[in-house]
Amino acid sequence: MTYDGESRFFDRKKQSAVSASKPTTPSGKSAGKPSGKTKKSTSSTIASNRKAFHNYYVEERFVAGISLTGSEVKSLRQHAVTLTEAYARVEKGQVILHGMHIKQYEQASVFNHEPTRPRQLLMNRKEIRKLASEMQLSGYSLIPLKLFFSRCWVKVELGLCKGKKNYDKRETLAKKDQQRDIDRAMKRT
Repeated sequence: MTYDGESRFFDRKKQSAVSASKPTTPSGKSAGKPSGKTKKSTSSTIASNRKAFHNYYVEERFVAGISLTGSEVKSLRQHAVTLTEAYARVEKGQVILHGMHIKQYEQASVFNHEPTRPRQLLMNRKEIRKLASEMQLSGYSLIPLKLFFSRCWVKVELGLCKGKKNYDKRETLAKKDQQRDIDRAMKRT
């Protein structure tokens, strides 16, 4: 290593500069920037609709915001929600979520919400137009697959789904059973 006179050392092989003027801590780490706290996961699942994967083929997924009242958000933080009967429709250029049951928040008293009221989903116009055209032409349904917090916002993951026939459901269950048996056999050996 050679010294070039400007408080920097150069390694002749690598031709890279290493600053000698940065202060270091007793442990030898650079004390240039303060180390921040580690960030937690920014999204957490509130509820998922596992029955949707049994009843439908999920072709495409979309994430949308949802318009809620304060008591609904408080109930969602307690995971008091059911998605099994829920579905979405495009009505007058808006996507409306029907059938999602959010339990009433007990401490809200008079200012509580209606548990199964229709809720507006927040999406771009292009996405809404695409969904509307595909639902009309192909016979697809919009089914909520997952409800989750993204930072402080509640989001819903919608699936553009096509219904399964009964024989398709039985075939899927048979494949899962076979895969489970194979995994058990591999684990034993």
